[in-house]
Amino acid sequence: MKAALAAVGALALLAACSGPPRPRPAPPSAMGQGAGEAAWVSTYRPIPGVPTVIRGATIFDGKGGRIEGGAIRFEKGRITAVGPTVEEADAVVIDGTGLWVTPGIIDIHSHLGNYPTPAVPAHEDGNEVTGPVRPEAWALHAIWPQDPGLSRALAGGVTVLHVLPGSANLFGGRGATLKNVWARTAQDMLMPGAPFTLKMACGENPKRVYGARNQMPGSRMGNLALARQTWANALHYRATGGRQGQGPPRRDIAMETLLGVLDGRILIQNHCYRADEMMHMIQMAREFGYRIAAFHHAVEAYKIADILAKEGICAALWADWWGFKMESYDAIQENLPFVHAAGGCAVTHSDDAHGIQRLNQETAKALANARRLGLAIRDEEAWTWISLNPARALGIAERTGSLEPGKDADVVLWNGPPLSVYSRPLKVWIDGGLAFDAEDPARRPLSDFEVGQPGSGELK
Repeated sequence: MKAALAAVGALALLAACSGPPRPRPAPPSAMGQGAGEAAWVSTYRPIPGVPTVIRGATIFDGKGGRIEGGAIRFEKGRITAVGPTVEEADAVVIDGTGLWVTPGIIDIHSHLGNYPTPAVPAHEDGNEVTGPVRPEAWALHAIWPQDPGLSRALAGGVTVLHVLPGSANLFGGRGATLKNVWARTAQDMLMPGAPFTLKMACGENPKRVYGARNQMPGSRMGNLALARQTWANALHYRATGGRQGQGPPRRDIAMETLLGVLDGRILIQNHCYRADEMMHMIQMAREFGYRIAAFHHAVEAYKIADILAKEGICAALWADWWGFKMESYDAIQENLPFVHAAGGCAVTHSDDAHGIQRLNQETAKALANARRLGLAIRDEEAWTWISLNPARALGIAERTGSLEPGKDADVVLWNGPPLSVYSRPLKVWIDGGLAFDAEDPARRPLSDFEVGQPGSGELK
């Protein structure tokens, strides 16, 4: 009954809000740097590539468009042409007849590197659980680039991933957007020009973790009270320049992150399940003058889909996870398509080392649920949930997320319809460099950690 009632509401929203999702774009990344950003710059170097043309393929452009028997050309790290035909001179030409081309998949919510495989206590570096307010912590500083999960995600077509701290804290720390390439350090993976993010959380997790220690927050009241006080402290820090008494200002790394949010350089990624709590987060953002880029998990986003669309806040969602705790109980399997139908920014995310390997299939599940209720969403529209929409929420849509001239050549060649459970990536290019080739073992990145281990380098 709940799903049926929600379907009626979503269909009404669809009629009122026709067309593809239209989220407000995230703030541009080139808004200046704080001291932290200037010190921890990207050392990423693209994989060398050659001019490449794929012709005769079915192309999803990542914006909701589709070209049958189309062609794409990329060189020097950028897409140069997409259409029915492209110039083929001086390029490696791949016959794409019967194959499919999409933008690389972007996972907006990953913990790879922070919670790597093998999942042992020595590798658990995603939550700084020494206090509920930890904006000074950075996921970047705990990412282990030897995580075997990175190559498994690459084999699933993931070219960009956003690694976040966990959700034990109200303010968990900064997230980092990475290109999914082999690297010796996390900075070697850090996407140049991508804004840093700040992970916030509401609901059960912070009050459970710290309430069990008999400290604040121990309730949802405490969650909001402490979060509001933290933002008030940040405004005071900005007004005083960090000065205390007559001495010189003292650098405060936690405050640098919070000021980056208030100045629009750092994007809020907010863990939040319930609709009422998302509304509290929106109101708190209004009170202190910042904006939320995306709510993550958001199992009740369907209840406020129209508001999220109006506010320009993306909803990063699972296809069908629910019921593992009380705040995830009131979920429906049509959540993703209902957000899309309302004209909002729907995103399929993983939050899981295995789910990241098949985000195309997770998207397909949500799409099938939509169609069972009569929502006419095309395959190529649904692909925006793992391409352009997460790029928008991460502030990188001008660089990647769709197949357009001038954008990064993050491209996947599939052996069949990309939303089919039977389809797999044949080749994956990142910035025009061939990062993965299913038919060439030399083009399957192998972590140093895996060398000599059973099953190393296998395609699962």
